[in-house]
Parts: sequence; structure tokens; C-alpha cells
Amino acid sequence: MSTVKETVEVGVPLHTAYNQWTQFEDFPNFMEGVEQVTQLDDRHNHWTTKIAGVQREFDTEIVDQLPDERITWRTTSGDTSQKGSVRFERVDDTHTRVELVMDVEPSGAAEKVGDVLGTIDRRVKGDMKRFKEYIEKRGGESGAWRGRIRPGETGGPTPL
Repeated sequence: MSTVKETVEVGVPLHTAYNQWTQFEDFPNFMEGVEQVTQLDDRHNHWTTKIAGVQREFDTEIVDQLPDERITWRTTSGDTSQKGSVRFERVDDTHTRVELVMDVEPSGAAEKVGDVLGTIDRRVKGDMKRFKEYIEKRGGESGAWRGRIRPGETGGPTPL
């Protein structure tokens, strides 16, 4: 399993950066290779990706979500195995530091070669740069979900 980490400072307030990240269905706008994300409920998303001509589908579960601080997820089924966390830190009233850390298990021969060559790391760095451009160009979030999901919860999220 490979760990990739990237931090970017975006020129929007903390709540704007966080709110936009909760709009999973917008991810194809800034994540290379992500064709579609379908939000199934507050915790679960279905992903369709196509990278180097290889299409993959998988499901993710949010295991921890604290508004304006972090979102942590893991895959639950499908063609890929990963887990990760994105953290948000206020720099000042108009700037936010966004840090993404992912553990990715390459699933096929092409992905394993790409991992050795640093392709996953470059993709994540590019995605974070595109997130910065996307949110700064928009100037505001396209929506928001501000519920709290705690590790180990089995029911619905806790409203704030």
C-alpha cells in the first residue's frame, strides 16, 4: 500500500473549502480520471473512474466527518482499495490549508507499475492543484453538508 500526501492553501474561507469538499458529485470537475461520483446516502458514495483506459468502480464509506476539520473514508467494495483523510485548517479569514492523505493499494499490473513510477502521487498533487483552482474560481461552494459522522457509528449521522 502506498501513502500519498499533498497540502494546498486555497484562497477561500475555511467553511467554503470544507463545504465544497462535501459535494462529492462535483469531484469530476477537479479530479483527473474520476468520471462520476454518486452519493448514495450521507455516508456512502459510488465511484466510477477511468485511468489509462482502465475503468474501475468502487464504493466508499465516510467513517469520520467533523465539519470544518476533517473527512475520513475507506473503500468498502469494488475494484480498488484505499483509505484516506482530508483535513482543513484555517490560515486566516480568507485562506485555508487543505491536506489530503491517502493509502492506496494498486489493484492491477498497470497500477502497480504506475505506483512505482510515482503516477498516483502526481495525480493527487494535480487533483489538489485543480481543487484550488476550482474553488478559487467559483469563489463559493456549490453546496454543503455539515452533519457529524463519528467512527463506529452504525446509524445515521448526528445533526449539528
